[in-house]
Amino acid sequence: MNEVLIGNRSVAIASLLFVVAAVGCTQAPEPNAEIRQRDVLADSVVSMLEQDVLDPWYPASVDTLDGGFLSEFAFDWELVGRQDKMVVTQARHVWTTARAAEFFPEQRDAYLAMSRQGVDFLMDKMWDRERGGFYSFVSRDGTVLRGTDVFTSGKTAYGNAFAIYGLAAYARAADSDEVLDHAKVAFRWLDEHAHDSTYGGYYQFFSRDGTPERSGRGTDPAKDQNSSIHILEALTELYQVWPDAMVRERLEEMLHIVRDTIRTDPGYLQLFFTEDWTPISYRDSSEAVRRENVNYDHVSFGHDVETAYLIFEAAETLGIEKEQTLRAGKQMVDHALAHGYDRDTGGLLDGAYYVDLDAAPEIVLPEKTWWSQAEAMNAFLLFADQYPDDPHDYYARFVEMWRYINRYVVDHQNRGWYWGGIDVEPDRVTFLKGSIWKGSYHDGRALMNVADRLREVAPE
Repeated sequence: MNEVLIGNRSVAIASLLFVVAAVGCTQAPEPNAEIRQRDVLADSVVSMLEQDVLDPWYPASVDTLDGGFLSEFAFDWELVGRQDKMVVTQARHVWTTARAAEFFPEQRDAYLAMSRQGVDFLMDKMWDRERGGFYSFVSRDGTVLRGTDVFTSGKTAYGNAFAIYGLAAYARAADSDEVLDHAKVAFRWLDEHAHDSTYGGYYQFFSRDGTPERSGRGTDPAKDQNSSIHILEALTELYQVWPDAMVRERLEEMLHIVRDTIRTDPGYLQLFFTEDWTPISYRDSSEAVRRENVNYDHVSFGHDVETAYLIFEAAETLGIEKEQTLRAGKQMVDHALAHGYDRDTGGLLDGAYYVDLDAAPEIVLPEKTWWSQAEAMNAFLLFADQYPDDPHDYYARFVEMWRYINRYVVDHQNRGWYWGGIDVEPDRVTFLKGSIWKGSYHDGRALMNVADRLREVAPE
């Protein structure tokens, strides 16, 4: 019998994933059997969370010399590179450790201590004391990096949103009014300088003094999907700990924009926009131009399934009727399953392109990046519980995704998650385990969410 190391023990794959047999049966399992299946999977998910996310990252990433968190790690977790620090990565580590303190109460003090030193680095080194707002990049010791690219030439809503996200999470976990006050100041600064009172939403780029760049920066347009969904996420986190009327108004606005403006009827999110939310499209251009600009105009399956979860979380936090939001999220998940899901091996492909809206999209990004797999696993289980009798059988897709991650994304030798699925990119075995763009946030959040949901009573 094949075995795999899960947690502190060796577990037979056949017994660990016996749920697969039940999912594949013509008859649904008895309710009590389903609960037992979920409990078994929940224990395995928690083991993966500890052994392959939290233990490799912490305390190894804690920078005891300069504060904050170290970012760049080789495949075997050796430190590499200059260890420059990006506000997004730092804030995500703050969020993950704060959330871990809540998830593992017996380790609360240790995780909060790590999270707190990340909070201190954000406020002491990355907050612009003169003009407000968070810098995007600093060196390891906190020296502000100044350059000409889109991140080092000014500030971004994306980076400031993640800082708010991390601060709000720590404030809740530690019950800290002091850090909550920091989060409030950061929100007010972002809202004052980046909110668009005419067309709604937030400008992605602004100068160091906070002047919004209404035409975008360089070749990047003024507004985009990625910053918008994470502003939505940050406002959701902030509203949970500070139910302020203005935060609620902005959260409702961002939910409407993401759910009803950015999302298209076929069920995917458009990526980049002008100031008035006109989407950037190269569909009518030549194939060469389309390929040259694929990063600005394609279907990102990972963002679609992630957003299906984020809009549900926002609606739930607002306490509003969720049916419209659920339908929108389901459309995105169904679209990703129809066009981006590998039915043979498992896993979610990165991206596709609609040359003809009346035909299936063409796969243009066949990789299976780690974060997309994490977000798909999280979304599939969420919608399995919301639509238990749906013909898409989201619970079976969840189990398949769990199996895929366990087999092709988790490094059972060196620990941690590969950058992407090694079924399509075998060279990822020796690729970086960590960088400014790869931390513990997507996989850590997904595993904690999944474990919590699995342990809930099975839906009726």
